[in-house]
Amino acid sequence: RVEVVESGGDSVQTGDSLTLVCTASGLRFDAATMGWFRQAPGKKREGVAIIDGSGRRMYADSVKDRFTISQDNAETTVWLQMGTLKPEDTAMYYCGLSRGYARRPLSATEYDYWGQGIQVTVSS
Repeated sequence: RVEVVESGGDSVQTGDSLTLVCTASGLRFDAATMGWFRQAPGKKREGVAIIDGSGRRMYADSVKDRFTISQDNAETTVWLQMGTLKPEDTAMYYCGLSRGYARRPLSATEYDYWGQGIQVTVSS
């Protein structure tokens, strides 16, 4: 059984930093893609950052140079280090897991499993 669990959500101030953690189990990870997505009220779920077993990383333009995604050697834990946070970063953040290579990795439709979501709130 595949499980995806997020942690680290919080309420912070503009300019602060925060690290989100996603831990997955129950799947072969060397072929998987793991990604962080976010969804604000009334908006679609959007890709934030992804990483796969080959080390490929991709970021949304809105978070480039501010966010960094990384994973452990077993590829079961992924961290999203978020810096210089802005109010527009406020959203529910979800960790997604794709069983294989994701052709459009920042698209939520590529992912097979999801965590329950955690709230990140950035106040001005």
